This record gives sequence, structure tokens and C-alpha cells, in this order.
Amino acid sequence: MGLEMDGDLSLQGRLFLQDGAFSGQEDASASMAANLDIYHDFTSDFSLTLAAFYRLDSSDSARSHGDLREANLLYLAENWQLSVGLGRVFWGATEFVHLVDIINQTDQVESLDGEEKLGQPMVHLVIPKEWGTMEGFLMPWFRERTFPGENGRFRSPLPVDTDHPVYESSSEEHHLDLALRYSTSLANSDIGLYYFNGTARDPVLLFSFNQAGEPLLSPYYEQIGQSGLDLQLVAGEWLFKGEALYRIGQSRSFAATTFGFEYTLPGLGDSLMDLGLIAEYVYDDRDNGWLPTIYDNDLMGGLRLSVNDMDDSTILLGVIKDLNYSSTIIGLEASRRLGDNIRLNLDASFFLDISPQDPAYSLARDDFFSLELIWYF
Repeated sequence: MGLEMDGDLSLQGRLFLQDGAFSGQEDASASMAANLDIYHDFTSDFSLTLAAFYRLDSSDSARSHGDLREANLLYLAENWQLSVGLGRVFWGATEFVHLVDIINQTDQVESLDGEEKLGQPMVHLVIPKEWGTMEGFLMPWFRERTFPGENGRFRSPLPVDTDHPVYESSSEEHHLDLALRYSTSLANSDIGLYYFNGTARDPVLLFSFNQAGEPLLSPYYEQIGQSGLDLQLVAGEWLFKGEALYRIGQSRSFAATTFGFEYTLPGLGDSLMDLGLIAEYVYDDRDNGWLPTIYDNDLMGGLRLSVNDMDDSTILLGVIKDLNYSSTIIGLEASRRLGDNIRLNLDASFFLDISPQDPAYSLARDDFFSLELIWYF
């Protein structure tokens, strides 16, 4: 038996290169955040995991928030394992867009890429076999998506009324969601298949009014059925990857897919550095007038530089080109360690020639740099 505890404290500053498109938005902001992780094993087959998060932001009250990312009990049997509580599960294979990742709700005030997730209440059963792994999920409580506040950047043209969500199910957030997943490894490939039935994680934003008669958007969470596939194939220096889904229940059925490759050039210029070349494509057949998505017909490319030095320095440069419009999004992520317990992260995004018809148009004035210093303890 033993108790382990670790975490981090961070300071983050954001600088926006243009005035905001909406009143009250600031050109700069600062925030502090903390993560605390606790692990305790009661016996060799019974353990507890806790992961708590909190951020305090200077300019967006909606971004000042906390969440219990994980709080689950895990029991390991000889031929199966069961966890109960708040958990985090990631599904996906591609670099830029994770279409099939559906278990956890997006914490949208945390990051623009949507990769930060809220803890999901669940009962999670895992049965590993020689022919693959079967997983079952029961999710009795739905987590609503977070959205930037009225003074926050990266917001929609109208503020989102997160205090009054609307549900298709009469059970509202207490609808019992279900998911089944099968995953396996064959030769040099990893394959996952799943089916999800329950409350859609991405709401439809309905035009509405508050009590003062001011216009706003109300999140409407519908019931869906979704099947998904994710795969990766390693062939020497090549990594091929893809995701696909088919969804029913949101007015009409639709399909979406993303696929591509990453090719690694090792020992760049007779150095220790590795350079990864990334190319991906995403297609979504939803009508943007019905349920808009930024990634509907987009070509994506990137460069990933791993310096392989003592400071674990990395740089990722990505470009997303919308083939339906003139829109281009450029993203930069860089990171390195400063000593044994401190890491410095640099993030930047630039939104170029964003078409007024593009669902990303509300981001057109949100070019930014972000610098984050993290102390691990």
C-alpha cells in the first residue's frame, strides 16, 4: 500500500494582436492554474485516483473555473478490471482533429484546440483477451460544455447562455449514456471500433433571448447514436492514421472522416534532431447552416521537430487550409524544460483571410501569443 501525490502550478500570459471583435474583450490576459494528482493503492488490486484542476483568469470570468478531472476507484481482477467514478478516456489517432473522441466533454474555455476535457462520471469495465480488448461504459450524468464568457476571446458572436441548457431527453443531464468499444493490435497496426448512444457532447446553439430581451445562444443537447473507427499503421518511418464516424439523431444522419500520415526524418543534418512531416485531410458532410463545424473540408500540414536534447525541446508548426473558403489557420507550439522541475510553453495561432461564411469567422481577430511557465512538484 502507498500514497503518491504530485502536481503543478502554472502562470500563463496571453497577448492578442488585434482588438477584439466584441465589446469588453481585452488585448491581454493573465491566469494562474494548478493541477493536483493523488494516487493510493489500498491493495495490489484496488486503488484510488484523484486529479483536480483550477484556473483563475484576469479577463474572462467563465475561464476562472475548477474541475475534478478524475476521482475513480479501480479494481483489478484476474480477467477484467472495473473503475467507478469520474474518469478521462481518450480515443483518436490523428494529429489535428479527433473526430471519434466522445466520452469526455470538452473544456472549451481552457484551450482553442479542444483537447482539454472535463471529468466524466462513469462505470468503466475492461475485459482484455488475446484477440483484443472489450470495454463497456455506463455514464449516468452528463457534463455540459464550457464556453468563453461575454468578455472572453474565442467566443461566438452572441454569448452562450450556459445557465439554461436545453435537452432533447426528458431526463436532461441524468440520461444514461452507453458506449461499447473493441480495440486490438494486428501486426503493425492498432484498430479501434465503438458505438455510443446518448447525449451529444457538441450542442446545437439556438438563437434565443434572456429576460432583458437581449439576444443570446442556448445550448441544445440532442440524443444521438454514433459509430466510430480509429486506426494507426506503422511502416518503417511512416505512420498512417485515420478516424471515421457515422452519427444519427441530430436532424439528419451524417458521416465524417479524417486521415493522413506522419513521416519521420531521423538524425536531421547528422544531428540528434528528428523532423516529422505531417499531412492530413478532414471531411464532414454536415450542412453548416444546420450544425456548423470548422473542419468540414480542410487540408492540414505540419512539421514536428524533436531536438532530443537534455531539455526535451520540441516545436510543432501546423497549417489548416479550408478548401471551401479562403480561410487559413496557422498554429505554433513550442516547449522546453528549464531545469528539472520547470517547463516553458509557447503557443500561437493566426487566423488569415477568414471568410464571413466560415464558422471560424468569429475568430478572425483573435490572433494571439501565449507564454506559460509550469512548475512541477
